[in-house]
Amino acid sequence: MSNKNVTVYTKPNCMQCNFTKKFLDDNSIRYEIKDIQESEVALAEVKELGFQSLPVVVFDGVEPFFGFRPDLLEQLITA
Repeated sequence: MSNKNVTVYTKPNCMQCNFTKKFLDDNSIRYEIKDIQESEVALAEVKELGFQSLPVVVFDGVEPFFGFRPDLLEQLITA
């Protein structure tokens, strides 16, 4: 199990967001969800990171990225 701080910026009815969360759940990786529709702060953070698409995934040691990226998420399993 990863000890990295993982944050997933998401919104309801986002298919790639759901895939990302399922991947993390299936691999017992703890993460924090920040819903951009519920939090203006979360939306501002996504914009500050330079993204316009979701999900945006942030964790230590990797550049933040968007979309469902199992190739990058795999790094959390071996961390």
